[in-house]
Amino acid sequence: MSAQTHTYAADDPETALKYAIQHIRGDDRVQIVEGVIEHMSPMWDHENAADLIREQIGPSLRKLGCRAGSGNLDLPGSPNWYVPDLAVVPADLAKGGGALLPDQTLLVVEVTSDSNGDTDRIVKRRRYAEFGAPLYLLVDRQEHACTLFSRPGQLGYTHTDGPLPFGTPVRLPEPFDLDLDTSEF
Repeated sequence: MSAQTHTYAADDPETALKYAIQHIRGDDRVQIVEGVIEHMSPMWDHENAADLIREQIGPSLRKLGCRAGSGNLDLPGSPNWYVPDLAVVPADLAKGGGALLPDQTLLVVEVTSDSNGDTDRIVKRRRYAEFGAPLYLLVDRQEHACTLFSRPGQLGYTHTDGPLPFGTPVRLPEPFDLDLDTSEF
C-alpha cells in the first residue's frame, strides 16, 4: 500500500489549519470558530431538535431537489470552518464531497448547547450573514426559543423573526413556505 501525498500551502496558516482538521483520523468531527478548534459531540436532546426539523422540512426538500445534513461549510479568508447542526443545500452540490460555502445553502440551523450557546447566538450569526447564508435558524435550548434570521449583509442579518418561545410555530419563507412546529424542541 502506498502512502497518499497531500499538498497544501504550508506558508498559508488558514489553508494549513483547514487541511489539518479535514484529515483527522477516526470519527471525530471538529470545526474551527474564529481560529479555535472545537470538538463536536452533541447530546441526544440536541440531535433530537435537528432531527425534528429535518423531518418537517423533508417534503419541501424533495420538491426543491435539496438535501439536508451537517456537512462542512468553509468561510474562505477567515479562520472558520463550520459543521452546522443542519444545512439545506441543492442536491447536486451535496454530491461534491468537499466543503460548501454558506451562500450555497438555502437554510442553516444551529442548535445551542450549554458549552457553545454564545458561539451560535453571536459569532455564527454574524459570520453566516457575512458569508451570505440566506436563512439562519437558531434553536436556543437554553432560552427555549427559536429565532429566524434572514436578509444577510456584511453587517449582519437585516431581518429577524423572534425569539419565539418553543411551541410557537416558526414561519420558514420561500422556498420552504411552511410553519415549523417547535413544540417538541
